Amino acid sequence: MSHIKGGLIVLKEMIHSLPPSEKKIAKYILENPKEAILLTSMTLGEKSETSSAAVMRLCKSLGFSGFQELKIRVAGDLQSDPEDVGYRDIEPNESYSNIIEKVTSNTIQTIKETADITSVSEMKNAVKALINAKSIVFIGFGASTIAAQDAEQKFTRIDKNAVFYPDIHLAATAIATKGKEDVVVGISFSGHTEEVVKLLKLAKSKQVKTISITKYGHSPVTNIADINLYTSTSKEATFRSGATSSRIAQLHIIDILFMCLASEDYEDTIKYLDETREAISFLNGKTTKKN
Repeated sequence: MSHIKGGLIVLKEMIHSLPPSEKKIAKYILENPKEAILLTSMTLGEKSETSSAAVMRLCKSLGFSGFQELKIRVAGDLQSDPEDVGYRDIEPNESYSNIIEKVTSNTIQTIKETADITSVSEMKNAVKALINAKSIVFIGFGASTIAAQDAEQKFTRIDKNAVFYPDIHLAATAIATKGKEDVVVGISFSGHTEEVVKLLKLAKSKQVKTISITKYGHSPVTNIADINLYTSTSKEATFRSGATSSRIAQLHIIDILFMCLASEDYEDTIKYLDETREAISFLNGKTTKKN
C-alpha cells in the first residue's frame, strides 16, 4: 500500500483561511510535526491552548475523516525526501543552468504535492461519472483553458462525447440542454473564477453531475461541485512561476483521470486509441496494417 501523505501540505495551504482556534492548532502541528503525530486530540488541544473539539473541527475543515487520518498523513510527509527544497523563484540575471534546475524542481514539487493531496475515493467517483456520461463539457478560462482543451482532446480520442467551450455564452447554451446523464467539469485554479461558478450553478439547476478541479480548500466552485479534485496551491512568484506550476498541476490531474478511466475501460480504450492513431496516420499519408 502506498504511503498516505499530504497532511503538512494541506495545513500550509489552508492555515490562512482557518478560524483562530483551528489556526493555532495548525500552526502548532506545522512547527512540531514529529511530536504532534504522537499526541491525542485532547493533548494537542492543550498544547495548542485550544481544545480537543477544536482539533476535530480542524480535521473537518481540512476535509479529513478525523484526527487519525491527519496524523497518518503528517507521518507520511515526514517520510519524504529531506532534500526537498520547496518552490524557488528565479533571480535577476540568473544563469540559464540555474533557471533550468529551478523550473524543473518547482514542476516536480507541484506534481508530488498534487499527488499527495489527491483523494482516491473522489478520483474513483469522478472516473465513474465520466465513464457513464452521455456527454462531457469541460469549462475553464484564462490559464485553465489549456487544461480544458487538453482534456477535450484526450477524452475525444477514446470516443467520449467531450467538448470544451472557450466562450461562456456557448458553454451556457450547451449546458442548457444537458441533464442527469451528462457531466460538466469546471477547472479553476483559484476556485473563484466567476464564469466557472455561474456555469456550474447552471449545470446544477439542470441536475447535471459536476466535477471541479481547483487548488485545495473551500471555494465557490468546490461548494457547488458534486465531486472535488484538488491540485497543490502553487506558490505565486515574481515571474508568475506559480501560474506555470498551476497549469502543470491541472494537466497532471487530467492525465490521472484519463489513465484511471483507461484502466477501468481498458479494451475499449485501446481500440479507440488505435483507431484514432490510424486516422492521424491516414492524414499524414501513411497506412497501418492490422494484425
